[in-house]
Amino acid sequence: MSSTILQESGLTVINGSDPLKPPAEAEANDKNPFLVALGERVRGLRSRRGMTRKAVSVAAHVSERHLANLEYGEGNASILVLLQVAGALQCSLAELIGDVTTTSPEWLLIRELLDGRGEADLRRVRVAVGELLGTGGDGRVSPRIALVGLRGAGKSTLGQMLADDLDFPFVELGREIEKFAGCSVAEIQALYGQNAYRRYERRALEEAIQIYPEAVIATPGGLVSDLATFNQLLTHCTTVWLQADPEDHMRRVQAQGDTRPMAASKEAMEDLKGILAGRAAFYSKAQLRVNTSAQPLEATFALLRQTVRETLQLQA
Repeated sequence: MSSTILQESGLTVINGSDPLKPPAEAEANDKNPFLVALGERVRGLRSRRGMTRKAVSVAAHVSERHLANLEYGEGNASILVLLQVAGALQCSLAELIGDVTTTSPEWLLIRELLDGRGEADLRRVRVAVGELLGTGGDGRVSPRIALVGLRGAGKSTLGQMLADDLDFPFVELGREIEKFAGCSVAEIQALYGQNAYRRYERRALEEAIQIYPEAVIATPGGLVSDLATFNQLLTHCTTVWLQADPEDHMRRVQAQGDTRPMAASKEAMEDLKGILAGRAAFYSKAQLRVNTSAQPLEATFALLRQTVRETLQLQA
């Protein structure tokens, strides 16, 4: 009876068996699906690079046994080990762990084209892709005015004033979310969680876009956290970022009698600054911006009114 003998990584493999492969009983269906898929990606990337397991283990400074366990979904490799393996395979950590933008050659080629591009180039690409796919871009002017910014920026107050001035409907998206859910925002998050809240938020925005060809929409501060919803907003609305200093955000929220979650602890101001810093890059995608801390309310509204009317080419 003949046997097939292969050489892999300096190890003898008989009849296609792998001496580093875990025993058959370890291949039971109770393996973690993520770890199994991770192992398959490692093997696939190794094959694509034409590298033996030994070569990868040497380049990654990881034992061959450890690498074999990783490839067969055994054990839970640390993030540092995964980073070393990614380096050895000359791929990103995202590709190794299965990021959606690494799931096909086209995705990878697009990523390569965009790698290292500046924000201005990336924005032009995003707008062009939106127009190509029929989802629009954020370069067009829409009579739906969406105000974005952190709580306390003045979206409700200035939004109502702007809607009255333009004779547009005023839509406070937070209230529309509560209508969909039949309970308050706090109750939605407490009872159903953040994911459910984001679903209601998206539905409320979709309905507002469908119903109102012209409107002023005050959006929740965290809307930018859901990229799909934020993309819809950028596509179908003229967006205005109402900026304010952290101290003004805090003062205005407290003046409304609402101390959650910004003023719930002594670290509140640092938390607020952290939230603002984390969201500012997304708020900055708005087409227009008005600083609501630079002048009193009436002067701020006059600036907002002028900015919006000029953008919509309406008589001031």
